[in-house]
Amino acid sequence: MSKTTRATQALQQAGVSFAVATYDYDPGADRIGLQAAEAMGVPPRIVLKTLMAEADGKPVCVVVPSDREVGMKKLAAAFGARSAQMMRPADAERVTGYHVGGISPLGQKRAVPAAIEESAMAEAEVFVNGGQRGLQIRLKPQDLQAALKAKVAPLVA
Repeated sequence: MSKTTRATQALQQAGVSFAVATYDYDPGADRIGLQAAEAMGVPPRIVLKTLMAEADGKPVCVVVPSDREVGMKKLAAAFGARSAQMMRPADAERVTGYHVGGISPLGQKRAVPAAIEESAMAEAEVFVNGGQRGLQIRLKPQDLQAALKAKVAPLVA
């Protein structure tokens, strides 16, 4: 497995300090983020899942703890939209250039507005997908926010 991806390159170019962690990806897992947390032996609240959604039909990236669900009304409000829905997996892959299970909020093919769940900002460090299945990036949530130019908002239901 390569530990250099568009996501890690984006952080290097931004001068952000990070570390990578690998784990045995289970393609049959119901919830990939929870499986990643268990495999790495860390609390699920610090393994953030990257979800691609549409707010008023426009693509957005949402980063929330893997043990929580996104509230669509909160997601819409975070982007000043009237409605929001999850993006179809094929569309998420096309927009990001990553495969489902390996979608990183960093280094996406096309930059889209991003938001991070506010509770994640209280953690000392968080993990986000590194751009391929089985690869996680560990960094400070403030550095993630800066690298993504993300909004911080209440996003979970």
